[in-house]
Amino acid sequence: MREFSLPALYEVPADGNLTDIVRRNAAQHPDVAVIARKVGGAWQDVTARAFLAEVHAAAKGLIAAGVQPGDRVGLMSRTRYEWTLLDFAIWSAGAITVPVYETSSPEQVRWILSDSGATACVVESAGHAAAVESVREQLPALKHVWQIEAGAVDELGRLGQDVTDETVEERSSIAKADDPATIVYTSGTTGRPKGCVLTHRSFFAECGNVVERLRPLFRTGECSVLLFLPLAHVFGRLVQVAPMIAPIKLGCVPDIKNLTDELAAFRPTLILGVPRVFEKVYNSARAKAQADGKGKIFDKAADTAIAYSRALDTPSGPSLGLKVKHKVFDKLVYSKLRAVLGGRGEYAISGGAPLGERLGHFFRGIGFTVLEGYGLTESCAATAFNPWDRQKIGTVGQPLPGSVVRIADDGEVLLHGEHLFKEYWNNPTATAEALADGWFHTGDIGTLDEDGYLRITGRKKEILVTAGGKNVAPAVIEDRIRAHALVAECMVVGDGRPFVGALITIDEEFLGRWAADHGKPADSTPASLREDPDLLAALQTAIDDGNAAVSKAESVRKFRVLSAQFTEDSGHLTPSLKLKRNVVAKDYADEIEAIYQK
Repeated sequence: MREFSLPALYEVPADGNLTDIVRRNAAQHPDVAVIARKVGGAWQDVTARAFLAEVHAAAKGLIAAGVQPGDRVGLMSRTRYEWTLLDFAIWSAGAITVPVYETSSPEQVRWILSDSGATACVVESAGHAAAVESVREQLPALKHVWQIEAGAVDELGRLGQDVTDETVEERSSIAKADDPATIVYTSGTTGRPKGCVLTHRSFFAECGNVVERLRPLFRTGECSVLLFLPLAHVFGRLVQVAPMIAPIKLGCVPDIKNLTDELAAFRPTLILGVPRVFEKVYNSARAKAQADGKGKIFDKAADTAIAYSRALDTPSGPSLGLKVKHKVFDKLVYSKLRAVLGGRGEYAISGGAPLGERLGHFFRGIGFTVLEGYGLTESCAATAFNPWDRQKIGTVGQPLPGSVVRIADDGEVLLHGEHLFKEYWNNPTATAEALADGWFHTGDIGTLDEDGYLRITGRKKEILVTAGGKNVAPAVIEDRIRAHALVAECMVVGDGRPFVGALITIDEEFLGRWAADHGKPADSTPASLREDPDLLAALQTAIDDGNAAVSKAESVRKFRVLSAQFTEDSGHLTPSLKLKRNVVAKDYADEIEAIYQK
């Protein structure tokens, strides 16, 4: 099949914007908890009425500070209650949110705030404030910086005391469906992030149709979701906005270090995460079982869960013997794993990177179904996902209702629908290329089966996506590392992996000089010195320089020195000396694998 679509299940309000959600919730569900926050280490519910009041108080402060309709406001913080509060407050002031990863380097902060023309920015910590301050002279439009940990929300509340309710209501109604809601900066193949303009329509079409297609997972007053993804990532914003549209209760936690404890305390019915989270749950459970001397039992239970799940997709279903084994392991193993995930949930949604069939079958087999999806920043997160009642493990599901997926002649996945981005900010050339002929060209290769389920089989573009869902543009860090005299070529790796690594080849012309200066044999070669501590230390300085240009999630954590060179004759470089990444990845698969061995 070359093209597949589903009818829309949600109608985007023509003149509405995302602030309508919090106003509607306060009017129709005033006493329903729509969000929760941590107070003194315990979860505290916030009703729809109370949340609206806090949103409006912060919006009044922004208005009093001079934030105008259409202004861009930066937001740099870990995932927390205040992020969601301020996001809706920025919209309620008629402005546009510009998220900045809390791990971003000062160079990245400067680019995002300067390119977007941000007039104000809210940061979380003193460290974030220092990062902004270090580039403040290069940000002439930036007038205000508030810090959450220094009382930004209270400060905005005091600033806005004289702003009337009528003023904030008027501001809240200025933006229409096709106006920008946010500019999310996404890595480009040249390395310089592009500002992806997502409209209020994009979020309504995306989140409204997700909620309606997965309605049993979004029951008001019954369901809840715990958000631990970074809100600077578009998938995190989906997890924020969709529960508000439903509405169901949303909880926000800064990271996944204490995720098990947070899941046990919050007890969500739905989890939305990236594959790395589910891999961590599996690996941690297996490691604990092995430490307790129960490794063989766990492995048998895992094999049974996978076999049981696979059997569910056969006409005859699981055999009687498999059902019995499954029931035994449910008491011994599976129930404990579900308890680790909070004990109330039966479903999760995974995106950002491939989950893998084995892991998908494992989780469904233990009674916790992970529905895999696929999307990009330009598609406002999910453009395809598995329906709750007709999952096909190994695929990323059917198109978002109201959208179309087409497979081009060269296999590229093309998209059409209301959820797509409007443009790249200040970049009409890139916009025209991406939206050629009215279709968004994803750069990914895929196929559609007879039921319209999409399977992603490759990537035309060179962006890497780590197991944690972080988009990494290789060019930025590779160029910096390659600038070191010892480095001939550098290829960043990490697609589908837990962290970013690199393969490095040595400049043989410079090696002789370096060897002489450091007391190495005159006939030293890359092969003879690839494990030499002094050489590795010198290369680490190149790695450190490259890492300074990117966020922590994009930085190279481990590298391998290769004995041979990348050349045109070896088949690893094009005539214009560009890396043939697929060829290098295939030829040096063992070296790449060695990077990820403990």
